[in-house]
Amino acid sequence: MSKRIDDLLRMATSFGASDLHLRAGSYPVIRVAGDLRPVSSVERLTQEETLEMAFSMMSNRQKMHFKDTFEVDLGYGVSGLGRFRANIFQQRNSVGIVARVIPDNIRNFSELGLPPVLGEIADAERGLILVTGTTGMGKSTTVSAIVDHINKTRSTHIITIEDPIEVLHKDKKSFVTQREVDVDTRNYADAVRGAMRQDPDVILIGELKDMETIEMALTAAETGQLVLATMSSFDAKETLSKLITTFPIYQQRSIRIQLAGVLKAIISQRLMRSTKGDSRVPAVEILTSTPLIRDCILDEEKMDQLKESITAETAQFGMQTYDQSLFYLYQSGLIDLDEALRGSSNPNEFRIRLAGIPNTAKSDEENGSESVENLVAHN
Repeated sequence: MSKRIDDLLRMATSFGASDLHLRAGSYPVIRVAGDLRPVSSVERLTQEETLEMAFSMMSNRQKMHFKDTFEVDLGYGVSGLGRFRANIFQQRNSVGIVARVIPDNIRNFSELGLPPVLGEIADAERGLILVTGTTGMGKSTTVSAIVDHINKTRSTHIITIEDPIEVLHKDKKSFVTQREVDVDTRNYADAVRGAMRQDPDVILIGELKDMETIEMALTAAETGQLVLATMSSFDAKETLSKLITTFPIYQQRSIRIQLAGVLKAIISQRLMRSTKGDSRVPAVEILTSTPLIRDCILDEEKMDQLKESITAETAQFGMQTYDQSLFYLYQSGLIDLDEALRGSSNPNEFRIRLAGIPNTAKSDEENGSESVENLVAHN
């Protein structure tokens, strides 16, 4: 029965899909360039075959986990095709499967359309680098590119802790150890604690989502490792707020101090519909650690000034807001005006910049949104 799921995954990749959705009683559904499309050329799935496909993807341990919790995350490989990240879950007393395509080749920053400053960020030898965005915005792809950049450019011991393992990294200049939660380790926090005793130079944490894992990540960064991690958050401000407010109020001051001391960068991204066919391009907000940014982190009352600070230090430190990134993408012909305005935090200000009219209106801070004072190009 595994051939059936393999055939459906091949079909999905042949359409250039990023995701495949399977559930009993429905046609397979694929996501292409952000849009969901039913594949009516394939018969509707029965409850029995959906269940059989799901169990064919699981190990015995994963089957036990699924029977206990009614959902499981796993990595799945198809020979000659590639790897997939799957979530299998129960819905309406039957089984659903969502499989995400993991690109076989690891693309570099330029190929992904990411700003060159990411190479400088990835060259850091210690500290904390966060890659953030909402679900399906390419966080894993960007993290894989950062790991591969390090792997190709310097001799380090890289330890990845993932749930599940997505991209398989071969040793290049670096030595790469990859561990999977629920397969090679019990949880993220235990794995990070163990990694610190395994002579690491770089530790990748698949996701920061609980207090203990965040504490271990900060500790690892403080003790001299480079820590990479992802978070499901919209932008730098939301990322920092989520990190800090995960902790009780009495700890938040010390967490601010730790973050200000170890944070190297926050890379937040959204995928925007491209003008070039069924594809998407990343709009990227980049925050790097500077005295001004550290001051915003330390002082709760200055957190609302983060975007102003990013804009003020764009030219000198390679930072950029989402709107600056969108402006560049539009000027380069990579996205159309409707898409740029849809992604903009302040569409009116965006139109004013396009018209080349000096901004004499109320400040965006007064209007409750952010301004774009400087245009930053990716090169």
